Amino acid sequence: MSKLSTLTTEQRNDKTKSIDNMTTAEILTTINDEDRKVATAIQKVIPQVEATVEAVYQSLKNGGRLFYVGAGTSGRLGILDAVECPPTYSTPPELVQAVMAGGTKAIEKAVEGAEDSETLGANDLKERNVTELDVVIGIAASGRTPYVIGALKYAKEIGASTASLSSNEGSMISRFADINIEVLTGPEVITGSTRMKAATAHKLILNMITTTTMIKIGKVYENLMVDVKVSNQKLKERAISIVSTITDVSYERAKETLKKTNFEVKPAIVMIKANTSLNKAKHSIQKADGFVRKAIDLALSGGVGENGQL
Repeated sequence: MSKLSTLTTEQRNDKTKSIDNMTTAEILTTINDEDRKVATAIQKVIPQVEATVEAVYQSLKNGGRLFYVGAGTSGRLGILDAVECPPTYSTPPELVQAVMAGGTKAIEKAVEGAEDSETLGANDLKERNVTELDVVIGIAASGRTPYVIGALKYAKEIGASTASLSSNEGSMISRFADINIEVLTGPEVITGSTRMKAATAHKLILNMITTTTMIKIGKVYENLMVDVKVSNQKLKERAISIVSTITDVSYERAKETLKKTNFEVKPAIVMIKANTSLNKAKHSIQKADGFVRKAIDLALSGGVGENGQL
């Protein structure tokens, strides 16, 4: 395994060698200048991100799941992205999962040595019953974390699709993945502090992967989250706003329609747009594989009857 000191993410940043002698404003400006480089670095790996999205999309369509695997900041980023999928898109918690070295207790406090074991990485995937239908994305800024390598090795052994996300060229984890995303954000403002640019890039990419996949499986209409899970007052208000905006009806009518659907946004939209019943709206959505545009067209054309027949 290559020495940590040879990695790009571990190199000293020439622009920040005097950062300890800067004013507060100068420090903040310097950090901001470095952060600007993140979007450009991501732009260069869009083809690899696209390939990853396609793999995840195909997996989810065929009954598979998405697993993020990481340690430390990388593991926490996976958790951040995974836990937001159920409330945003009404996905079951098991559809997008994060597997972190040291388990959930490592979210708040590092678990010493957990990331140094390939066996632990493999075992944690075994416990999740990962299969060949699933996609496993290994995340490591350094690209050399043993825990992630072990998980990727196991995933490949059982035939699951694999991708790696790192911030160093020719990273170790890339050797064990079908798709390699190496987003080169360069030396950090504080040497080796990959919770900065590298982590920012990784968070953006994980957001891109799940957001694009959810759009492709019909969780978005126009640019609105029509599969939002209404679990609190804020999300209830958002649901009402979404229905009202899309259908151009009053707040009260949107609210009354949502009450009939138990605050499911998709059938409420179809009911109003196609002037149809809840039963027919639900059947239209089912026939349209969850895509609202197609469901509205089906309901309007009479392509679906009250019992779902064509």
